[in-house]
Amino acid sequence: MFVRDAAAAGDAAACAAIYAPYVRDTVITFELDPPSEAEMAARIERARETHVWLVAEDEGRVVGYAYGGEYKSRAAYRFSCEVSVYVAQDHHRGGVGRALYTELFERLAARGYHMAVAGMTQPNEPSAALHKKMGFEPIGTYRRIGWKHDNWHDVTWTQRPLSTTTPRESRPQT
Repeated sequence: MFVRDAAAAGDAAACAAIYAPYVRDTVITFELDPPSEAEMAARIERARETHVWLVAEDEGRVVGYAYGGEYKSRAAYRFSCEVSVYVAQDHHRGGVGRALYTELFERLAARGYHMAVAGMTQPNEPSAALHKKMGFEPIGTYRRIGWKHDNWHDVTWTQRPLSTTTPRESRPQT
């Protein structure tokens, strides 16, 4: 397995296929309809403009992806980002999430980001365990914040530093 930059044209279909079961069958994401390949390609392109989108490949097949994006639009948040990782159902617990996050955090730090935040719908023990292993600390829970599959769901937020340096006013672009 290896981790590389995502290419919108070549990886959007695989990312959409990985994500679709999470959208349809779980409350892990609050999207209600799986995005099309074209929408996923647009998301990859947008993320790569200012942040990072990576895929993990195993024997030529994309088996997971991770990305960073804007945390909030207010200027004071410009050195923070929100991160997510999704792994193909048949590749859970194989180190894919850890490999993706390890590379993602290095790349985001190199671009000048200081703090990563991640939200997890509760309960989601596998995601909570991964985030804890990756150094995230819980910072709070929004109660009954999302309505999906005919129920209210809580979201626990976590954060992890990406660097300990003083922020630069301009982030390097890749």
